[in-house]
Amino acid sequence: MSGLSRRTPHRSRLGDVGAYVVLLAAAALTLGPFLLSLMTAVKTPLQFASEPALSLPSPVTGENFSELFGGRYDFLSPVVVTAQVVVVILVGQLLFSVLAAFAFARLSFPGRDALFWVYLATLMVPQIVTIIPLYAMFAQMGLRNTFWALVLPQVFGSPYAIFLLREYFRAIPEDLVSAARLDGCNTLQVLRHVIVPVSRPILATLAIITIVSHWNNFLWPLVITSGPKWRTLTLATANLQSQYNGHWTLVMAATTVAIVPLLVLFLAFQRHVVRSITITGFK
Repeated sequence: MSGLSRRTPHRSRLGDVGAYVVLLAAAALTLGPFLLSLMTAVKTPLQFASEPALSLPSPVTGENFSELFGGRYDFLSPVVVTAQVVVVILVGQLLFSVLAAFAFARLSFPGRDALFWVYLATLMVPQIVTIIPLYAMFAQMGLRNTFWALVLPQVFGSPYAIFLLREYFRAIPEDLVSAARLDGCNTLQVLRHVIVPVSRPILATLAIITIVSHWNNFLWPLVITSGPKWRTLTLATANLQSQYNGHWTLVMAATTVAIVPLLVLFLAFQRHVVRSITITGFK
């Protein structure tokens, strides 16, 4: 018995070491491309061409970023266009998804569940299937290569967002809603003063998912826009890669510009994301 007790802590330590090794390897594989992109972005083209890719930049230079924003390639306009598109879609997604999810979770009307599951089934339809019909519709309306063509397909909510919020709203205790109604709140006041305040973690998570998805959106902007006026960040980076195929330090600088805002956003709201993963009881 004593021998078993001596071996168990040893095996436990070995298991912990093995787990940390696996986690460190996974972290290195995940973070490696981002670090390599950043290292390449602050190198000179001569250093990148003459030294190994994993060598540290010496000296660190910002000329690639200066060339992106102040040189022959105007990279500020795609950043501004992408930010505008993301902000409009984010506001629309949160507003309409909250209203629809509240209706599906808390209101009773004929065909509610059937309508919800039919709408949710559209998640099974690949995006590529709807690209051509959407393009034809916007071309007929004269909206091709406009700002509204970039935002209208996504601004009125999405099946995933509505499903995510509906499940969270259903977990809110009915006692909170009943107490609000006893205090004289109507349906919209219940939504505003009860449902939304206690759903901040899931709303923050949905906001991050929406921002990341549409900040990185490539296919629809590629199809519906042409020319530099409404070029988004992903299109500008792809165009930069094809235009300066040998200038990888410039391409990596553009990639870094696209990545850094998303990393900052996640670090700022990671607490809300973790809180929303597990839906717990409400006090």
